[in-house]
Amino acid sequence: MFKTWLAQQAYTLLLRLLVPAYLWRVWRRGRQEPVYRVHWPQRLGFYGRAHRQKVAHARSGRGPLIWLHAVSLGETLAAKPLLIELRRVWPGLRLVLTHGTATGREAGAALLQEGDVQTWLPYDTPGAVRRFLRLHGVRMGVLMETEIWPNVQREAARAGLPMVLANARLSEKSLRQALRLRALMHPAAQSLALVLAQTQADAERLLQAGAPRVKVCGNVKFDLTPSPELMDRGRAWAQASVRPIVLAAVTREGEEADLLAAWTQLHRGATDDDLAPRLVIVPRHPQRFDEVAALVAQHGLSLSRRSSWPIDGNPGSAALACQVWLGDSMGEMPAYYAAARVALLGGSFAPLGGQNLIEAAACGCPLVMGPHTFNFAQAAELSEAAGAAVRVSTFEQALDAAVAMMAPQRHAPMVANALGFALAHKGAACRMAEAMGDISPDLGDRVSCVNQ
Repeated sequence: MFKTWLAQQAYTLLLRLLVPAYLWRVWRRGRQEPVYRVHWPQRLGFYGRAHRQKVAHARSGRGPLIWLHAVSLGETLAAKPLLIELRRVWPGLRLVLTHGTATGREAGAALLQEGDVQTWLPYDTPGAVRRFLRLHGVRMGVLMETEIWPNVQREAARAGLPMVLANARLSEKSLRQALRLRALMHPAAQSLALVLAQTQADAERLLQAGAPRVKVCGNVKFDLTPSPELMDRGRAWAQASVRPIVLAAVTREGEEADLLAAWTQLHRGATDDDLAPRLVIVPRHPQRFDEVAALVAQHGLSLSRRSSWPIDGNPGSAALACQVWLGDSMGEMPAYYAAARVALLGGSFAPLGGQNLIEAAACGCPLVMGPHTFNFAQAAELSEAAGAAVRVSTFEQALDAAVAMMAPQRHAPMVANALGFALAHKGAACRMAEAMGDISPDLGDRVSCVNQ
C-alpha cells in the first residue's frame, strides 16, 4: 500500500510541476490547429457560464448522463457505432463527450445530439479531475481503447462512478510498460468496473495489467459504415485520375521519406505515356502536412494538395498533371480508400504498431502491411488470412506487391475478400452496450439493442 501511495504522490507531483509545459504545448499546437486554443481552461477543470448552463440542461434530462472519452480522431470515429447502440439501450441518454486532440474534438461534434455536452478531458491532476466530475455529475464513464489515467480512475472510484474501458486493446509492449509501472497502473486498472476487449489476447494482457473483469466483444470499428457520399467522391477522383492510385494511408513520421525514395527508384525513367501509378499520401497528423509536402519536393516529384481542389469537386488539370497528391484534408479517409486501387498501411513500416486497417476493408480496398502491426495484431492476421491484405518488410517490397495486386485477375478477388472480412466481424458495438447495461442497472429504464 505504501509503495502504491508513494507512486501516486510522485506521479501527481510531477504532473503539477509540468502544468506550465503542458499548457505551452497545447497553445503552441494551436498555431497550426486553432481548436487547441478553444476553451483551454477546461483542460484544468475550469468552466465558463455557457458550459455550466449546457451541463445543467443535460443533467435535467430524463435519460442517464454518461461520460465518454475519445482522445483523438480514431477513437472518436470508433465511438460512433457504440453511441448508436448506447442510445438504443438507454432512450433519452445524455452525453458528456471529452477529447484530448483537436481532430478528435472536431469529429466529435458530429456525434452530439440535443442536450449533449462536449469538453476537453482535464489534465490528470486530482483537482482538475474532481472539478470535472463534480460539475458534470455523470452516472457512468466510458473510456475508449487505451485511455487509463491514474488520477481519473482514483477520483472516479472515490466518487463511486463505474468506469468502463470499451473497445480495449493492450499490446505486449504496453503491457511491459504497465508492469514496470505496476505500483501506479495496477490500481488504476483494478478500479475499472468492466473492460470490453477487442480480442482474447488483449483480454489476457489486460487481466495481467490488473483489470478485474474482462469480456471479449470484438472491435467496434467493424461496425463503422463508410459514408456513401465520400465513397462516391473517391470513385470520381479515381475516374478523373486515369492513372491507378496507390494510397499511403495514415503515414507516420519517418515513413514518407523511405516511401518516396522507393517510389522514385521504382518509377525512374517513367514517362506520361507509361500511365505509371499515382501516389497519394495521407499523413496521420495535420501539423505534418507542410513537412510531407516539402519531402515530396525534395524528391523531385510534382505535387498537388487536396486542399487546393474544390471542396466537393474533382482534381483539376493542374492536379492531374502531378505525380503525387497530398491528402491534407480531414474526415475524407473513405474517399481516399475508394479512390485507391491498393493502399499501404501507415504506421506499419516503422515500429509504431500500425494504424486502423478495418476502414480500408470496409471500403473494399486491398491492403499492403508492413512488419509492425502490434496495435491491431489480430485484425491484421485475420485480414491476411481472409485474403484482403498481404504483409511485406519494406516499402520496396510493398510497391512491388501493390503493382502485382493491381492486375484485374488478382484485384477483384481481394476487393471481395476485404468486404467480406469487414462484414463478418460486425456486432461488437451491440455486445458492448449490452454489457454496460448489465453492470449499471441503476441508470434507468433500458431496452436491448439485440435485433434492433
